[in-house]
Amino acid sequence: MILNYKNSSIHYTTEGEGNPIVLLHGFLESVAMWQDLVTEFSTTNNVICIDLLGHGETDCIGYVHTMEAMAEAVLAVLEHLNIENAHVVGHSMGGYVALALAEQKPELFKGLCLMNSTYEADDNARKLIRTRASEMAQQNFEVLVKMSFANLFAPESKVKHEAAYDKSLQLALKTPLQGYIAAQEGMKLRPDRFNILKNLKCKKIIIAGRKDSLIDTDQIIEKIRTTDIDLVEFSEGHMSYIENKSELSYNILHFVEK
Repeated sequence: MILNYKNSSIHYTTEGEGNPIVLLHGFLESVAMWQDLVTEFSTTNNVICIDLLGHGETDCIGYVHTMEAMAEAVLAVLEHLNIENAHVVGHSMGGYVALALAEQKPELFKGLCLMNSTYEADDNARKLIRTRASEMAQQNFEVLVKMSFANLFAPESKVKHEAAYDKSLQLALKTPLQGYIAAQEGMKLRPDRFNILKNLKCKKIIIAGRKDSLIDTDQIIEKIRTTDIDLVEFSEGHMSYIENKSELSYNILHFVEK
């Protein structure tokens, strides 16, 4: 389905009836990443998936897509669908967008799941990596995406889940260059939102991968120790929906239903 938004189009899907679950994909992903989970979750829930700005079938609306701008686009879809409260699951960049949405409209949330994501802002080293990646993308986008995509998986997962890995990579390569750069620039600008997460009045869970090279799980464990934020740790890397598929499905459904 398509929503007209700021002279552009936002693509989203909605399946099933019941409690709303909003699924927000990560960088270089699209609603397609959720296909298997949607099939399972939609038997008892209303599952809404949204292509974020510059990804999937959603248009770019500029050359910098801040997490706040992406959250506003998500909110436009939810208001269009008359969704007043929901469980929100955000994978990686989708988690950053979910936190920006929580800052804008906290009453929307019945629960928030950060999946292979973090509340932290980029440090200077990470910002520099993003800047260099955007520069490299303009020279050889395909090579860059293949290199960066490989780092998202635990080494053995690329072999164990070869077909799913290749499928996800092909979807990543369909991301437009403008969408790639705009998201990188937007992620560089995001603030630390630990206090937003900590003070949000709903169920909260972080799903982490022990072999995730992008997220400092030990630091997160220490930071949330005295909060009401739960943490579930899986055995593999950043792509839990492929690497720890059955565990992910179980934990999200348990989170939504408890």
